[in-house]
Amino acid sequence: MGKLQGKVAVITGGTEGIGLATAKLFAEEGAHVFITGRRQKQLDDAVKEIGGAVSGVQGDVAELADLDRLYETVKAKGRIDILFANAGLGEFASLEEATEAHFDKIFNVNVKGAFFTVQKALPLLNEGASIILTGSVASVKGTAAFSVYGASKAAIRNFVRGWTVELKDRRIRSNVLSPGPIETPLVAMQPQDAIAKIASTIPMGRMGQPDEVAKAALFLASDDSSFVTGIELFIDGGRAQI
Repeated sequence: MGKLQGKVAVITGGTEGIGLATAKLFAEEGAHVFITGRRQKQLDDAVKEIGGAVSGVQGDVAELADLDRLYETVKAKGRIDILFANAGLGEFASLEEATEAHFDKIFNVNVKGAFFTVQKALPLLNEGASIILTGSVASVKGTAAFSVYGASKAAIRNFVRGWTVELKDRRIRSNVLSPGPIETPLVAMQPQDAIAKIASTIPMGRMGQPDEVAKAALFLASDDSSFVTGIELFIDGGRAQI
């Protein structure tokens, strides 16, 4: 029997990278998984790739009406046991060059999107549910031209601190999963010289893989972490620790 047998999981940003790898693993471990993505074809392809008990719901986490539609669909299952607010984006822009559009784009998805993904799930969250947010090593490491992204992920860390206290009476655990540089399509879209410079600072000497982050997400989602809440778990090859 899988570690998530009979559980209902929602994963935002589940069509590629970390979200897709986690959705696959959760499904393999027995969960019924709902994934979201902005592009319908990519969402359909991900559902086929995951296989098993998976449902895809098209939507953008920065659009509250899309979140309402997501949870109307999930409501058919009656509850949510695991909520992985994973959808996010990152772009490089220096302090001098960053525009209002750059700032709003990142904060609307990474901060506003994560906050309302959780808030709107509250009526469906089961007693003892697990909330997982995707943070980043960038929240604790200074990186040139990446400060807006880093600040958005620092906000994620503080959300979890507050929710750990606020939701304790419902025994809902909230944790942050903070990857370092991971080989994902989103990272591949960034300037390669910037990524190479960041990767050179990783003590383990390599980039991480999405499935390595997915295994950590499984730990936080399952009963293996039953006495773990309010933490930030770094999956970063040691980058945040030195």
